[in-house]
Amino acid sequence: GDTLSEMDPMFWATKLHFHLTGIEFYNFPYTFGYLFALGVYAQQEEMGAGFHDAYVALLRDTGRMSAEEVVQKHLGADIEGVEFWRGSIRIIEAKIDAFEQALKESGVQID
Repeated sequence: GDTLSEMDPMFWATKLHFHLTGIEFYNFPYTFGYLFALGVYAQQEEMGAGFHDAYVALLRDTGRMSAEEVVQKHLGADIEGVEFWRGSIRIIEAKIDAFEQALKESGVQID
């Protein structure tokens, strides 16, 4: 129908719950999922060619095991330690760096 005929660039602004910082329980699963996914992705560089099979196995077990167990079993990583999460943060930092570089190249002044 007509409802999806146009993209609404301000859609995010109509969803108040995206910005409710005082309700941690609501936003935590989204934040955890985002950082968890980045942490899994970061393991790809360390595992090389073996990552694909390990990732498929991880996906198969996600409904049967805790996040801690599935990552330990299939990726050999510990999500209770800081290094797994540092991998997530490094990816975010690289994206920020690329964004800042693009701004500089386009003439936008940043501090």
